[in-house]
Amino acid sequence: MTTNSPARPWWLDPLPEVAAKTDSATNGLSGGEAKARLAKFGPNLFQDHQENPLWRQFLARFKNPLIILLLVASAISAMTGELTSFFIISVMVIFSVTLDFIQEHRAGKAAASLRQSVALRATVIRDRQQIEVPVTEVVPGDLVVLSAGSMIPADGRVLVANDFFVKQALLTGEAYPVEKRPGMLADSASDIQDAANAVFMGTTVISGSATILVVNTGAGTAIGAIADTLTRTPQPTAFEIGTHRFGMLIMRLTILLVLFVLLVNAFMDKPWLDSFLFAVALAVGLTPELLPMVVSVTLARGAGVMANKKVIVKRLAAIQNLGSMDVLCTDKTGTLTEAKIRLEQHTDPQGKPSERVLELAYLNSFFETGLKSPLDEAILAHQNIDVSAWQKIDEVPFDFERRRVSVLLDKGNDRLLVVKGASEEIIGLCTSYEEQGDVARIPLDKVAREQIHAVHVNLEKEGFRVLGIAWREVPADHPHAVIGDEAELVFAGFAAFLDPPKASAGSALAALKECGISVKIVTGDSELVT
Repeated sequence: MTTNSPARPWWLDPLPEVAAKTDSATNGLSGGEAKARLAKFGPNLFQDHQENPLWRQFLARFKNPLIILLLVASAISAMTGELTSFFIISVMVIFSVTLDFIQEHRAGKAAASLRQSVALRATVIRDRQQIEVPVTEVVPGDLVVLSAGSMIPADGRVLVANDFFVKQALLTGEAYPVEKRPGMLADSASDIQDAANAVFMGTTVISGSATILVVNTGAGTAIGAIADTLTRTPQPTAFEIGTHRFGMLIMRLTILLVLFVLLVNAFMDKPWLDSFLFAVALAVGLTPELLPMVVSVTLARGAGVMANKKVIVKRLAAIQNLGSMDVLCTDKTGTLTEAKIRLEQHTDPQGKPSERVLELAYLNSFFETGLKSPLDEAILAHQNIDVSAWQKIDEVPFDFERRRVSVLLDKGNDRLLVVKGASEEIIGLCTSYEEQGDVARIPLDKVAREQIHAVHVNLEKEGFRVLGIAWREVPADHPHAVIGDEAELVFAGFAAFLDPPKASAGSALAALKECGISVKIVTGDSELVT
């Protein structure tokens, strides 16, 4: 189901308008209505293109001009009594085509089994009750209830959310969870990565709970559109085009030479039968009978080697395309790196190691509620710090607009607001900073800001992801933490994190370089970190 034109994403429309287009009910659909919609829109599956019968798929492989030429030559050989030649040529052609067909058919079956390997169910509201149904029976207008661990069964708008975080790496490649919440978005939020009020099929719930209104199912979903492009008949590869052109060249040369021989023999008054047999022999001799078989056997062998490395080759000709690659675009997080963040440095504003920065970061991460990000987990795993003297009073949770989290803590004679977040945001909120080993506040003037910025840049150049740590004292009777408290902060320093590269990444990149392949990294990290 498609509810919007491509020019305007459906998550930008007002919710009442979306509800009207999906004809949804506030208490969910009835069982009868759900069945009617299932019949109308079809099952919640990726579009299944109708495949030709196996015998047609097999015969389609004889379209290669080189194979056609060989079959014609073998047929003529049989007609002239050369049964041995007919048998040898026919066996080689059929063996080559069959090997090619079997290999690609097996690869296609393996890919299909992977798609169907997981049978999922979804919790929907039907007839005012929560029931579980197969994901394939989810329809537009359904209300789906999600909780931690759920896989999202369709694209939809968030109606209710409670600390709801979703991992969208399947669609965006970003390994870190994204918070989802109801509400309207600005028109600039036209990219999936900015759709904070929408969820997408195939992504997973990391924490929290939510109720969503299903908007798109099956091929109409974001991932369904991607899957649809993968199931279409692909364009011929450069290798297939090349072999086709070579076959056509051989065919033209053969026909021209046969006609030339017949013409010369006719001019010299040679017998037509002898001339014809000589021309056929010439055609068979010019045709490289073993070429189709050699190509198929070689590519099938390559597919077997790749299968042992857990790579499924659906089309044998794609192996040659892989070999002719000159530019490789690759994700960074989880592909070149371990996707396991660890805290490497905790420095003061001058870039010197600082235990105070570690303590403040630890306090913030320890007392923060809701979802612990990989950065929080890295801080808590770095060193165990005794926090028994501290008591949490309140917090301002993290959100992706502020890009920071604040925790209000009390230690009997001290009440502090500890703030952790994106370095640029934190520094912009500070009016003073600390010197090494001294908590006295020093005004944060232009020169100091430039020096701190230089420390930040140097950390990023070393490949670190950097968080800023700041704090401020508040009155002992300050009861709540609010966004307005995040002002006139004291900058404590930086926490620098590293996502280490995989052990195999260096050798893989070196091998690609030796093969003359240029590598481009696609990532959401800053240019310096990348």
